[in-house]
Amino acid sequence: MTATQFEPVASPSDAAASQTIQETIKNRDGELWHINQKIHSNPELGYSEHKAHANITALLEAFGFTVTRHAHGLETSFVAEYGTGGRVVAFNAEYDALPGIGHACGHNLIAMMSIAGFLGVAEALKTSGIAGRVRLIGTPAEEGGGGKLRIIEAGGYRDVDACLMTHPGPPDECEGFTGDACMPTLANHKTTVRFVGKTAHAAVAPWEGVNALDGAVLAYNGLSVLRQQIHPVDRVHCVVSDGGTRPNVIPGTAALDCYVRSPTLQSADELLGRVRKCFDGAGVQTGCEVQFEMINTYADLRPNPTICVLYAAAMSSIGSKVRCDLQSRGVPGSTDQGNVSYECPAFQAYVAIPAEPGCKNHTAGFTAAASTREAHDLCIAAAKGMALVAWKVLADDESATRVKKGFEDDKLLRGQGTGLCCNSP
Repeated sequence: MTATQFEPVASPSDAAASQTIQETIKNRDGELWHINQKIHSNPELGYSEHKAHANITALLEAFGFTVTRHAHGLETSFVAEYGTGGRVVAFNAEYDALPGIGHACGHNLIAMMSIAGFLGVAEALKTSGIAGRVRLIGTPAEEGGGGKLRIIEAGGYRDVDACLMTHPGPPDECEGFTGDACMPTLANHKTTVRFVGKTAHAAVAPWEGVNALDGAVLAYNGLSVLRQQIHPVDRVHCVVSDGGTRPNVIPGTAALDCYVRSPTLQSADELLGRVRKCFDGAGVQTGCEVQFEMINTYADLRPNPTICVLYAAAMSSIGSKVRCDLQSRGVPGSTDQGNVSYECPAFQAYVAIPAEPGCKNHTAGFTAAASTREAHDLCIAAAKGMALVAWKVLADDESATRVKKGFEDDKLLRGQGTGLCCNSP
């Protein structure tokens, strides 16, 4: 039976746990709203989320949990865990913001949902007495810094049977539903390319210079031409991060920051090879040295199909209808949760919050939407759904077996370079 045919069966223990989870999250709503607003009103960039780290860990300690601050060798990561033995389910909490526009990706809501899910499952474990552990992982620097990559390197997901988180977005991405259970994303190679030339006086002796900015501009134009010939789901975008200092000085250095996205790591590698030719060709044309630096790579997010089905069922049980299309195109963004989905069974669900038309993620309009009470309430429902999924993985052997099998099956697809996006090239 495939995940699409799998229909979770509720047991008496599920009913008791569901009630405990939902009541716990409801009873903690005041504290959850407060931490949501604290994070939103104090936006901090990746690896500098000191206030968020302090506020979240203090909240967890006030609830009686033992918290490891500054975990995994990262100043703004943390870990809290409850339970003994059994399987392990983890919630990822993100809380970094974007330069200039704050929480325009709603990470204040992501953190709140994962905290809420953790609290609900911990209480269910406490009252039921079953074996199992729930873990809350503070994951800094999702916005480009790759905090989860460093947590993976530190072994933070090595024993995890399922890793859950939910991301907010505008309602037009899931019209007719409150959210989406299956939202794959693209792989993303992040690079910095520096052109090194030779400075000279731009008026007195320009012939003595080698113009590095010309190299960057030619490369940028080459990428613009390349875009005409790439697959529609692929993405290549750049900014000039260094363009010289003064107009009367031939720039001796210039640089581009570039993202190369594609549905799988394999196809992203192939596209990156084509992109590098644009950089190398610009270097040849201008006589500049080309220095290519890989910043990091976000893998494509590969939602575990059984987790998706369990989440859709859980949300339906609390009166919130979410879409669950296992052939979903997903969204053309990228996240380091993708790398987690290569390490253990995982997903990143989607919850729609009220945002004005045109106010998608990474806009000032979405920053405003992420602070509203209505957004909070919708995300509370998503947190309950995640917690119910976590309970099924911990308490139900059949569900846990299906989750693990789906992960093992996907390893074969990865080896074949097959993406989960239905528009994969």
